[in-house]
Amino acid sequence: MKKTDIGGQAVIEGVMMRGHNSIATAVRCGNDIIVKKDMVKPLTRKYKILSVPFIRGTVALIDSLIIGIKTLTYSAELVEGESEEEPTKFELFLKKVFGDKLDDVIMYFSVALSLAISVIIFFIGPTYVAGFLKRYTENTFLINLFEGVLRVAIFIAYLVLISHMEDIRRVFEYHGAEHKTIHCFEHEEELTVENARKYTTLHPRCGTNFLFIVMIVSIIVFSFLKWPTLYIRIISRILLLPVVAGISYEVIKIAGHSDNKIIAALVYPGLLLQKLTTKEPDDSQLEVAIASLKSVLEDEGGKAFEDI
Repeated sequence: MKKTDIGGQAVIEGVMMRGHNSIATAVRCGNDIIVKKDMVKPLTRKYKILSVPFIRGTVALIDSLIIGIKTLTYSAELVEGESEEEPTKFELFLKKVFGDKLDDVIMYFSVALSLAISVIIFFIGPTYVAGFLKRYTENTFLINLFEGVLRVAIFIAYLVLISHMEDIRRVFEYHGAEHKTIHCFEHEEELTVENARKYTTLHPRCGTNFLFIVMIVSIIVFSFLKWPTLYIRIISRILLLPVVAGISYEVIKIAGHSDNKIIAALVYPGLLLQKLTTKEPDDSQLEVAIASLKSVLEDEGGKAFEDI
C-alpha cells in the first residue's frame, strides 16, 4: 500500500478532490456527473517560508477553509440552480461597492465568521466555564484538564447532533465515498465502484481526525499556562491557536504516511469519531468520488504518491 497526499471533501451531492496541481469538484445532477476542475498552486509552494513545519499547518488550515467554502457554494448553486429572485436593495448596494470582487468578499467574510464562531464555541466558551472551578481549586492543571475535556465533549456533542440531520447525512455518505475511493487508489487498484466499495470509510488524514487532534494538542499546550485573569486567558488561547494548529498538522501528516503502531494508537480515537462523520455510500455516490479523483489524477503525473 502506498501513501498519497491527495485528499478531499464532501460537498452538496458531490465530492471535491485536491491534488498537488488541481482541484476537481464532481457533483451529481440527476443522472449526470458534472466535474469542474481548477488548477491551483498552494501558498506553501508559492512562498517557501510558509512551507516550514509548524508554520504550514496554519496556512493549510486557512487555505482549506477557503477552498472548502468555495466548493460548497459551487455545489449548492449547481444542485439548487441559480436563484431567480430579484436582488434586495442591500445586495445591490454590496454589488455597487465591491463590484466583481463581491463573491471574494463574501467568501473571505464567511471564512472569518466560521473561524470566529469556532473559536468562541470551542475555545473561549470552555475557558470561560472552566474559570468557575477557581472557586474550588487553585490547581491550574486540573482546571486546564477540565477545560480540555469540556472542549472535546462539546465537539463530540456537535458531531452527534448534526449526524442526525437528513441533509448532513447525505454529505456524510459522500464523505465515506471520498475515503473509500482514496483507499482504493492507495492500494493501487483500478478505480471502480466494485473495488472501492470494499474499503473502510475511515481514513487517518481525515479532517475529523485533524480537529480531534487539535483538541488533544490544545489540552497539552494550554496545560503549561497558569490561570491569570479571564481576559488574558482568552487572549492567550487565541494567540496560541496557530501553535496548536501547526503541531496538529504535523501529527496528522505523520499519521497519514506511517504504519507505526504507536502512531496508529494515537490517532485511533479520531478514527472512531469518523463513524459519526462518514456513512456508507451507495454506488452512485462512489461513482461521483471516482470521477473527481480521476480528474485530479490527470494532472498529477508522477507525483501522486509523493509528499507536497
